Amino acid sequence: MTSEVHGHRTDELCAAGSELYARALRDGRVRGKEASAAPCLIQAGLLHPAIEEPDWLEPVAPTVALHRLLRDIEERVAEERRREERLAAAFEPMLRIADQRTAPGGSVIQAITSLSGIEQINAAIAEAIAGASEELLCIQPHANYYAPRGRQGQQGHAVALDRDQALLARGARIRTLYPHTLRHSPFVLDRYERLRGDAEARTLDQVTDRLILVDRTVAFIPADAERTLALEIRHPTLISFFATTFDRLWHLATPMYPEAVRLPVIDGFTPRQRAIARLLVEGHTDTAIADRLGLNVRTARAHIAKLAAQLGSESRAQLGYLIGQSGILEREAAP
Repeated sequence: MTSEVHGHRTDELCAAGSELYARALRDGRVRGKEASAAPCLIQAGLLHPAIEEPDWLEPVAPTVALHRLLRDIEERVAEERRREERLAAAFEPMLRIADQRTAPGGSVIQAITSLSGIEQINAAIAEAIAGASEELLCIQPHANYYAPRGRQGQQGHAVALDRDQALLARGARIRTLYPHTLRHSPFVLDRYERLRGDAEARTLDQVTDRLILVDRTVAFIPADAERTLALEIRHPTLISFFATTFDRLWHLATPMYPEAVRLPVIDGFTPRQRAIARLLVEGHTDTAIADRLGLNVRTARAHIAKLAAQLGSESRAQLGYLIGQSGILEREAAP
């Protein structure tokens, strides 16, 4: 009863079959050749040859036919349940092996899953957050790390807001670290204007690459520069390391939301200029500086040019020397 005939299952009625069966019930029988357009009726046992006139087909009573079809469905459901039990029994020893290997001291590889593509990454993150009940810790070097641009990006932003608001509504908390350069980002500010609940944000000169830590049980980190690969990590030792790193960075960071603390301007140099000065002295390229500070390259170069003009530098080499002579970084570190 589960095979297919005439383009559909034998326990389903097509339009032609329904019409012919209804006519057979009204007239008491139909000619056998008419059933060629709806072979499902014979396959399903809804029509059978008349005893005295085999060229004619008589209908089975609807109550009898329905009971028979429902019984077939119940048998299939029961068989699927038995199949489910067999699969669970077959996988039980393998699940025990996996649990043992992901325990502290076990195999790290077994506790790491590779995620490929933005859709798969976002789906895994959404699934983890949907099951969370305590906290969501994030390090976000960019305002909208994985979402596409344009209308899709706006829709993704809305979905993420709904997801995070649902988490807050369950009594959980959200803590996010951004670079200082995103303190005035419209995207970031809009997010916190909309969220209602225990959500806080702080900023640093520089943050690590993206980290999402859910209930201190599962973490997500990027696995390539293009941000199309990510790792889902559930190893307790690695999770503890990520949580400790986040907590220490959080205590060093400057509050941004719900109450912002103004970043100090020292001798006319803004925190962004001091962060750029530090990276320039370390020898980083414009591209590396932009990436470390969450800027695009054009914006980073504009800030570098402004810093050079402020110090009176005429070359990159001279700029590094003047930064050292100015004492910008030493005064920043002083108590």
